[in-house]
Amino acid sequence: MRAAFEAGQRAFGENYVQEGIAKIAELGDLRGEIEWHYIGPLQSNKTKVVAEQFDWVHSIDRLKIAERLSAQHPEGTPALNVCIQVNVSGEESKSGVSPGEAAGHAVAALPGLRLRGLMSILEPAGTLKEQRIPHARLRSLMHELQADGLPLDTLSMGMFADLEAAVLEDATMVRIGTAIFGKRTYNT
Repeated sequence: MRAAFEAGQRAFGENYVQEGIAKIAELGDLRGEIEWHYIGPLQSNKTKVVAEQFDWVHSIDRLKIAERLSAQHPEGTPALNVCIQVNVSGEESKSGVSPGEAAGHAVAALPGLRLRGLMSILEPAGTLKEQRIPHARLRSLMHELQADGLPLDTLSMGMFADLEAAVLEDATMVRIGTAIFGKRTYNT
């Protein structure tokens, strides 16, 4: 991660709370220069540390999580940037609200949070054309919410396998850590 920082990378994501906290501590000397993004599923019992340590949370999948982050975000610090995770493909194995439940006004009204946009995680489809379809749905949903008065500016979608499709559908953030750092290894 330090080598990526030295090469110019400034935004780093993590989908496991404890690993993220360890990395934030390890790179503590760069804290003012790195933007930390939490992109994984978030349980209620982990919201406090995430609200205190991260700059972004991409995976708001229910109002309760947003409310806890709001209540636990330290006063006097910049607002925590958040995205609502939307399950645009309806996959049972994926987290997120359905597109019809992504109103966002309740999250946008919470103190200490700044609703920035929408996020999705998809199982990559075969062709580029097939990959673009769910990304286009998320983009369309963001445009609907913008028309409804939410000042959204972020589409967090796409990973290495569907990067091109996500970019073609106006992704503003892509999650390509595996392509940069390699596959995650687990101690057993």
